[in-house]
Amino acid sequence: MANGLGSFGNEGSIARTTKRAPMLLRVMVIFFMALCGLYTCFICIKQFAVPLIEVLPVNVQVVERPCELIYVEPSEKIYLHFPKPTTFSRAECACNPVRYFAILSTQRSGSGWFETLLNSHVNITSNGEIFSVKPRRSNVSTIFATLDQVYNLDMLTSASKNECTAAVGLKWMVNQGLMQHHEEISEYFRNKGVSVIFLFRRNLLRRMISILANTYDHDVKPLNGTHKSHVHSTHEAEVLARYKPTINTTTLIHDLNQVDQLIIKSLQYFNSTRHIIVYYEDVVKNHTKLVDIQDFLKVPHQKLSSRQVKIHKGHLSSQIENWDDVKNALQGTQYESFLLQDY
Repeated sequence: MANGLGSFGNEGSIARTTKRAPMLLRVMVIFFMALCGLYTCFICIKQFAVPLIEVLPVNVQVVERPCELIYVEPSEKIYLHFPKPTTFSRAECACNPVRYFAILSTQRSGSGWFETLLNSHVNITSNGEIFSVKPRRSNVSTIFATLDQVYNLDMLTSASKNECTAAVGLKWMVNQGLMQHHEEISEYFRNKGVSVIFLFRRNLLRRMISILANTYDHDVKPLNGTHKSHVHSTHEAEVLARYKPTINTTTLIHDLNQVDQLIIKSLQYFNSTRHIIVYYEDVVKNHTKLVDIQDFLKVPHQKLSSRQVKIHKGHLSSQIENWDDVKNALQGTQYESFLLQDY
């Protein structure tokens, strides 16, 4: 009986041992498969790691689309530009075309007043008499470099507008290097599509009075010791108008003729440019002339204004100390009409 029981116990032990064996085998198989999987992943990563690193550093270049002129006459394209200033970004106005212009004039011909009128337009920038600074006009190269700075919108002055400027230019006196280098400058204007505004004064005698009075003001400074070429109040204008210059009648005809010839030459030298001729007297008497200027610059019409106050008004007999001598000197000459013109 005992042996029978013992035999039964041994069989149970064998059965338990047999059940453990498949379980251990399965664990080993799973462990081996996991190990093979890790090894395979390691090999794959090692093989593909280098190509991935080489592919990642790719430089992507963004190509900027050039601005296009749509519905523009071919003859007009030379006058439309897309400057890229280095001092600021034109932002959303980068593809708004800009026109270039230059006001060619003589001293005391109303150019300062005229320029303030233009600068009252939100889309016009006229940078003033920049060639009054002699180093800028020392030679053709410095002249061109200065013009490039102006037309690239990098000439920052009190007149500089925002990035949406539609017309940019300057005021240039004909005796500031313009006539000496007229051939090169005229060619520059044509090649760059610069439009020229000639601004002159018909009555050269009134211009002479303004020059003499301005020289006196520069030396004496009756306005609290300050020289002012232009004034912004009636009181200041009245103070400056009290001075009556004495004109040299001996050289008067010669002096007037000299200025006359200078104007004629400037018109001849720059006749090949796109231009318009404006006279100070016409703008004073008829403000519709300002509409013509805006049309010439192809900018939207706006009402233009200036804070400047006219200094010399009325008949010339009240503005010249030796009026009788001047009248006698001009009567019977080509300049006799200057004695009568008023506005």
